[in-house]
Amino acid sequence: MSVPSLKLNTGAFMPAIGLGAWSGVTKEQRASGKAWFLTALKSGYKLIDTAWSYGTERSVGEAIRESGIPRNQIWITTKLAWNHPGLRTPEESSNDSLKKLGTDYVDLYLLHWPQVIDWPDEDEEYDGPQILRDSPAFNETWAGIEKLYASGKAKAIGVSNFSIKNLEKLLTTAKVIPAVNQVEMHPYLPQEDLKAYCDSKGIVLTAYTPTGYATVRNDPLIAELAKKYNSTPGQVVLAWHVARGVSAVPKSTDAQRQKDNITLPNLEQEDVKRITGLDRNERLCNKANEKGLVGGWTYEQLGW
Repeated sequence: MSVPSLKLNTGAFMPAIGLGAWSGVTKEQRASGKAWFLTALKSGYKLIDTAWSYGTERSVGEAIRESGIPRNQIWITTKLAWNHPGLRTPEESSNDSLKKLGTDYVDLYLLHWPQVIDWPDEDEEYDGPQILRDSPAFNETWAGIEKLYASGKAKAIGVSNFSIKNLEKLLTTAKVIPAVNQVEMHPYLPQEDLKAYCDSKGIVLTAYTPTGYATVRNDPLIAELAKKYNSTPGQVVLAWHVARGVSAVPKSTDAQRQKDNITLPNLEQEDVKRITGLDRNERLCNKANEKGLVGGWTYEQLGW
C-alpha cells in the first residue's frame, strides 16, 4: 500500500511514514546525513523528522533544496531542545532552527522532552552530565510554543516523550491541544493506554524507534508474518503502526530500505492484534540508566 496521511487536529494531513533524521553525534556524522536525506526524498518521502539537538537541521534544509522538490510538498518536523527552556524563548530557539533549515516555517514543532537539562546553549555535541533545572515548567514552555503556532512559524505544535500523567498536567493550562505526541513505540512497547488517551484527545501518536531495532525485527512472529506477506520484518512492523493509526519515523541510510519503508503490506486485522500481543512494556531506546533515570528523571516523573 502507499503511505496514507493522518489528519491532525489542525486540519492538516501528515504523512504516516517519514524519515528519522538522527545521524550520529559528531559534526562529520551529522553533515553526512545530507546524502541519505536526499536519497529518501528522491525515493518519495514527504516527511523528514529532525530536531535542534540532532544537529541535522542544516543538512535537512540543504537536502530539500537540492532535491528540487517544492518546500510546500515536504513536511518538516523539528523539536525544541531540552536545554533551551530558560535560556532561550521558544521563539528564539525556533528562529535558530528555521535559519538552519532555510525556511520560514515548519509543519510541526515539538517540545522534545518534558524535563529541562542544563547544558551549554550553543553546543549540540555536548556530552557532559545531564543536570536538571527545576524551571521553567513545561506548561510555561508550552505557552511560548503556542505563540509560535499563532504566528504561523509552526503550522502545528506538539510534544514528545509525554505520558498520560504529563499530558494531563499540560492540559490544565494549555490553550492549544498538542496535535502530535512522539514517543518510543514498537511491538514490545505498544503503549495501548497512551494511545487510547491520545485518541480521546485528538492527539496523533508518532513512533520513534518504530521497528524496535533487530530485537523486535528478529522476533519469531514478525519473521513469520514477513514470510506470509512477502515483506521484510521492518515493513511488517511499520504496516502495524499504520494499521493502528500511528505515524512512524524510521531512520534508514540505505536507499533500498528507504523504499521498502514506504511500500507496506496491508495486514489482516488478526495479525495486527497478534503483533500488539507481543507487548513486554520494554523500552529499547530510552531505557533507564543504572541510577534508574532517563534524562535525569525517574520513570515515575516521566509517567512511564
